[in-house]
Amino acid sequence: MPAEAPLLIVEKAKGALALAAPDPAALRQGLGPGLTLAEARARIANLVVAEHDPTADEALMERIADWCDRYTPLVARHGERGLMLDITGVAHLFQGEAALLEDLLTRLAGFGLTAHGAIAGAPATARALARGRDRVIVPPGREAEAVRPLPITALGLDAARVQALRRAGLKIVADLIDRPRAPLAARFGADCVERLERLAGIAEHPISPRRPVPAALAERIFFQPIAHQDDIAATLARLAADVASLLEARGEGGRHFEASFYRVDGAVRRIDVTTARPNRAPKAIARLFHEKLDALSDPLDAGFGFDLIRLGAFRTEPFLAAQSSLEGHALDDEAVADLVDRLGARFGPERVQGFLREDTHIPERRTRRVPVFAMGGNTAPWQDELAPGDPPLRPLSLFDPPEPVEALGEVPDGPPLSFRWRRVLHQVARAEGPERIAPEWWRAGGDGPDRDYFRVEDRNGGRFWLYREGFYAADRPQPRWFLHGLFA
Repeated sequence: MPAEAPLLIVEKAKGALALAAPDPAALRQGLGPGLTLAEARARIANLVVAEHDPTADEALMERIADWCDRYTPLVARHGERGLMLDITGVAHLFQGEAALLEDLLTRLAGFGLTAHGAIAGAPATARALARGRDRVIVPPGREAEAVRPLPITALGLDAARVQALRRAGLKIVADLIDRPRAPLAARFGADCVERLERLAGIAEHPISPRRPVPAALAERIFFQPIAHQDDIAATLARLAADVASLLEARGEGGRHFEASFYRVDGAVRRIDVTTARPNRAPKAIARLFHEKLDALSDPLDAGFGFDLIRLGAFRTEPFLAAQSSLEGHALDDEAVADLVDRLGARFGPERVQGFLREDTHIPERRTRRVPVFAMGGNTAPWQDELAPGDPPLRPLSLFDPPEPVEALGEVPDGPPLSFRWRRVLHQVARAEGPERIAPEWWRAGGDGPDRDYFRVEDRNGGRFWLYREGFYAADRPQPRWFLHGLFA
């Protein structure tokens, strides 16, 4: 295959193969997008043809967008092949706008990609200039002047209106900017005027970032890429201290942290950790990332090294300092929270679960198991308040479903005198009850019989929670007995 043979990426369009992305050699020979493959072969016989893969293109654009996060967290997609970066307040980190743009385009060229870029005070202005010219930087307030020479296709209107504008003698943006807006809107649509003002920087239209913006962010740029695990761990520790300082100034603590690792070859790896309560202790945050890195099934591959590592707090909450009591309960709570965070980092936050109390009197519905990290500030006790020394009203664990037992009880509504459970006969020594629990008739399937619960103790000291379903009566079926839980 000759090296100079043009490469054509083709796709199906209206029943025929058309050019989707010709390479520079094809463009130089007049083969542009939209031309059919048959017409291209009629002009040039020596062609290399490949089928368009939209999925691969989309994956590549997502990787490029991830990589562009190194310049600003405000990165948005535009169309199939465009990216928009909001570099407000970050250009000085790269020695100015010109240096930032040069660095971005040079690095993309090093990856084998052809890219064009422009910087302007309005997204539409930068987008239009990037399509026509390369490495354009518009001074503040000069957007309208910069777009005047552009053709009216820069407005992004449909083909019919573009043709109508040309027939009216309006061929470039300068022909429209100085004209009254009302006649333009009446003849070519209100969105034509809106697009024109966005293009000229008159109307603002902020971008929508593809990823959430962190509440607190810290980063380290390395002129010599790092790859050693000790260097990576030390960098994360320093970044955790920086993020903690930012959170402290805001009076907040982080619940969700994310570390981003940018390799020199363009690959980006992100690792996140979640905490059960707001946290801004640098050592604790760094330790969680250490746990997460050790537990990764796909280890962090530094390749030729990372030239940028970034740490951000993406979810924050007000931070309330806990005062240690004389009994040390606050210290115990902190130790439990630290253990939960470490387990979540190592095994995944969805695998560490706790219980939430539900607003219902049905015992098996009183609690709901959810991931601890999703519980937030819902810490309502799921045992009823008791006086010191009183026995618990409910067992800590219940049988699901309750296990049937054979019981002999006092008629009509007395406690059981004995019951047989799992082939073992238990003689009741003490009993408390009944506690009647009626079904929730307003719920689906809540039309069952009433339950009478008893706390009983057998002659061997075992304590059980039994209930009778139904009542003893001549006109009713015999009630059934169930064992619902065991007291410790």
